[in-house]
Amino acid sequence: MTLSRPRRALATSLALVPLVALGACASEGTTDAGSGGGDLDVAAAEADGPLDLSGVCPATVVMQQDWQPESEHGAMYSLVGADYTVDTDTKSVTGSLVAQGVDTGVDVEVRPGGPNVNFQPVPSLMYLDDSILLGAVTTDAQITALADNPVVTVASQLTTSPQIVMWDPESHDGATTIEEAAADGDPLVSSGDVFPRLLESQGIITESQIDLSYEGTPQRFVSDPAIMQQGFATAEPYIYENEIPQWSKPVGYQLLADVGYSVYPEALTVRADTLEENADCLARLVPIMQQSQIDYLADPDTTNELIVDLVEQYQTGWTYSTGVADFSVQAQKDQGLVTDDPASGVFGQIDPERMGEIVDTFGPILVDAGQITSADIDPESLYTNEFIDDSISMGS
Repeated sequence: MTLSRPRRALATSLALVPLVALGACASEGTTDAGSGGGDLDVAAAEADGPLDLSGVCPATVVMQQDWQPESEHGAMYSLVGADYTVDTDTKSVTGSLVAQGVDTGVDVEVRPGGPNVNFQPVPSLMYLDDSILLGAVTTDAQITALADNPVVTVASQLTTSPQIVMWDPESHDGATTIEEAAADGDPLVSSGDVFPRLLESQGIITESQIDLSYEGTPQRFVSDPAIMQQGFATAEPYIYENEIPQWSKPVGYQLLADVGYSVYPEALTVRADTLEENADCLARLVPIMQQSQIDYLADPDTTNELIVDLVEQYQTGWTYSTGVADFSVQAQKDQGLVTDDPASGVFGQIDPERMGEIVDTFGPILVDAGQITSADIDPESLYTNEFIDDSISMGS
């Protein structure tokens, strides 16, 4: 499996209960309609202007995320207008699509992934349900799906992967890098073998250190601090120090991007076979998504309130606090996870050279893992910058 989003479902539950095996808190007797928003009080977009999606986009623009609601997905959730409704049965939120303070004339529906869709990959969902226009797909997962469910990246949102390897500094003699933490041969616990194989290929770890038993809980890390473990720079450092009383101290970590995990995380994709028919919509929607990420990071509070509320209403066993949401936003900015494309200076643009390097790096790894049959992949088939507005940047 790829690591576009590992199963982190019960990461904060230990703050409330002892270190025991934990089960998901499935809701019983939940009605379809959860509590929603209020009235929409914004102006309509200028007719046929760049923010007017009516007539060129579906009446409801459906966006599929790859995991539970969280701040890394803020660009999508920030488009949901104040008139939103929540469906606690299907686990989705729908409201007027509001961009840059105006009503675009269509609705937006944002769907979470992970346990809400039985952990099906987003490309598979997009081919099972053709109402999904945009799906969040990390590049290694995109390559894996290429043969059966090809999707095309139309913009990035996170520029750099927030995935990390984390460890206990005391158990690893103050290590500051993955290589230093791994030097004594301790296990690296993950839920998939793509990034461990990358580290093995670089001589950072050995095959014997690869442990694929990660279950998404802190239990093993707390009880066996000699291990290294996967995580996210946008969540686990805060959660372990502030929300897990059995730990309550900093963790050491390094971004996997520092050691070659160069994928575009949760990039915006469309089905390859619908790209042309949706071109008029994408010509307006993609720039909206570019600006939405920038605007969200500049003023995240309202969207974070929605994200936390959705997690509470969905009742899947996933927990997500306002503290984590706020920490994520700051980490995205402070750690350079969301930046303009370094090659072009344009936010959201895909770098052809980087995409080529991703294919060269991960094609052979995915072949060896049995996830694809051939590494002969044309990088240009994976993306298009056709719909990017090159005037949009984080500095503009």
